[in-house]
Amino acid sequence: MATVAALWRHPIKGHGREALDTVTLTEGQTMPWDRRWAVAHEMSKADGTEWVPCANFSRGAKTGTLMAISAKVDEADGSVTLTHPDRPDLTFDPEREQDAFLDWVRPLMPADRAQSARLVHVPGRGMTDTDYASISLINLASNDAMTEAMAQDISPLRWRGNIHLTGLDPWAEFDWVGQTLRIGDAELSVQEPIKRCLATTANPQTGERDADTLGTLNTRFGHQDFGVYATVMRSGTIRVGDTVEPI
Repeated sequence: MATVAALWRHPIKGHGREALDTVTLTEGQTMPWDRRWAVAHEMSKADGTEWVPCANFSRGAKTGTLMAISAKVDEADGSVTLTHPDRPDLTFDPEREQDAFLDWVRPLMPADRAQSARLVHVPGRGMTDTDYASISLINLASNDAMTEAMAQDISPLRWRGNIHLTGLDPWAEFDWVGQTLRIGDAELSVQEPIKRCLATTANPQTGERDADTLGTLNTRFGHQDFGVYATVMRSGTIRVGDTVEPI
């Protein structure tokens, strides 16, 4: 039987991840505090009034060094603490101290890319890659299959998922598309596979591009997908160790 192995949120899209033990999901919404902010670059049209595609934001697909950021939210005061192996720790309020963040992230950005310009927050809407409020599910057995195929350790953090699952066969998650899952007290409807980008080629510990994940997916498995997107159909709490059951 499948179970929840880990829970992750990414407070600032493309800029860090945070492990959780438990999370309460709300019908029709993203995971709380997940992709709450996104970093618009100089050429972006994002203004914080509505969801826009990921091409408007600084992210690991264009800048691999960003993949090595870890994050932690203080929900009491709304501050975020970021860590990176090449930068001092930074604690700041994304709503009031954007300049502090932009100064911190600037050395991580290559000079030939559009530079990070501002933080964007759309009230009530996490800035997921999908144009609907999604939560991503990752099958750790599929990650093991990638590790074996590539003959190198592939961290599941490369996939930037929200819910890591164990107890499944490799790629079994694709069979869930169109089904509803009960996870803990919540129910999620699985929508579609996640087509992957260059962000996954970067090591989440170092930020270096050191694995041809896309080439391996295409040549060894015949697709460029990893994980699935789901939407919350029934509000409820999910905890690490909860069972996952199609209904």
